[in-house]
Amino acid sequence: MSAGSAIARILTGVLVFQVGIGVLLVVGDVQRGGLRLPKLWTDTPRLSEPVRPGDQRRVFDPGRDRPATQPLRDPGTLPDRLVLTPAEGGTWRLEGTIAEGDASRIIDQLESAEPAPERLILQSPGGAVAEALTLGRHLRARGIETQMLAGEFCYSACPYLLAGGSSRVIDATASVGVHQHYFGESSLLPAFVAVEDIQRGQGEVMGYLAEMGIDPLVMRHALATPPDEIYLLLPEELDRYKFRSASDG
Repeated sequence: MSAGSAIARILTGVLVFQVGIGVLLVVGDVQRGGLRLPKLWTDTPRLSEPVRPGDQRRVFDPGRDRPATQPLRDPGTLPDRLVLTPAEGGTWRLEGTIAEGDASRIIDQLESAEPAPERLILQSPGGAVAEALTLGRHLRARGIETQMLAGEFCYSACPYLLAGGSSRVIDATASVGVHQHYFGESSLLPAFVAVEDIQRGQGEVMGYLAEMGIDPLVMRHALATPPDEIYLLLPEELDRYKFRSASDG
């Protein structure tokens, strides 16, 4: 093989590698923007299928999938940012995707709301973890309760809001689910390129759960479930991990 041919092969290999990295970066950007690429095939059931013990992982697309149980009311299309609306008396609804900047915005609204919020009814497909932790800590500091209604759902980062309630009332048919999260600036192959961010982020989440009186062992289900699936917690698991307040039976 001539020197020129060898150099050409090396340059071709470098180009292919760079193109491959570029494709992965595009995939990472798509995922980070919330437009996760669909699986071409999967044995995991859809979220609309009933859940049984030992069969609790479901394919999850935040913008599309809803649990099987019919809710008592139709909330319509959930907003792409959290929205705080009055319900009755000191009870308010907090619904929508948890986006960057939502914690400070919702905290300001909670502080100025009349009547003062005593309980928040939650419904959210999840979103930004750090925002959920900040807002959850505020709920606990202000003694605000959290609630899940029949057939409604709280997934991904939303259970951290739920955990922040001074007490937590969860209907037996409400759907609460956890899965892996991305931390840091890059969502591309997080276990490979962002190990430090992942470990720090998971450590913060586990510390937060312990602070809120939730058993951090619930994270074993989250860590074993990829971001495009969701692990649905059974009522007995909500009790075991102390999401449901003791007074809620």
